[in-house]
Amino acid sequence: MFLLVGVGLAIAGVAVYRSGGIYPGQLQNWLQQAGNWAPLCYVLAYIVMTIVVLPSTPLNIVGGAMFGAGWGLVWTSLGALLAAIVPFTFTRTVGREIVARRLAGRWQAMDAEVRHGGLFYMFAIRLVPVMPYGLVNFAAGLTAVSFKDYLLGTALGTVPSVLPFVLLGSYGVRAVQTRDVLPLMGALGLTSVLVAGSTWYRHRMKK
Repeated sequence: MFLLVGVGLAIAGVAVYRSGGIYPGQLQNWLQQAGNWAPLCYVLAYIVMTIVVLPSTPLNIVGGAMFGAGWGLVWTSLGALLAAIVPFTFTRTVGREIVARRLAGRWQAMDAEVRHGGLFYMFAIRLVPVMPYGLVNFAAGLTAVSFKDYLLGTALGTVPSVLPFVLLGSYGVRAVQTRDVLPLMGALGLTSVLVAGSTWYRHRMKK
């Protein structure tokens, strides 16, 4: 488990460094051109990419690289929360049969866990960064969890789950620009703790 975490973090670090050598100037130009529309564009992109079940981790890193640690956390958390509400609402209203057919045999285990405590389960599952964020959003709509517990659990779990990756993006760009790698190493350490903890949690759930 720890070997996989280490390899994953090394790849992430290299990716951030290499993208930082190309990206910062392009990001700054794009942000200047977009102006006040930049956060809205980012949030909309987050929603769309999550709905089509693309990995959310790169989006979290990009949010930190674009807006910095503080505003990156704000806009990323907002995008993640809205991206969680839209698929859940779709499944609960007009899309239940479609989603149930696509996820046949894959959502029943979640439903069984939700019945023991929907709010805690949603909070815990959001802390697992390797869990497909978009898939959970659709599958949760098929379960017995209430919208209140779903929304509250998602809101409480999303911020601590995206924070390490937002910091990774923000401090990765700073490390390239200023050669100050200490904040980046701290972000990598925080990310490793989250990934290792969530991997242990998933392993325990499967027992």
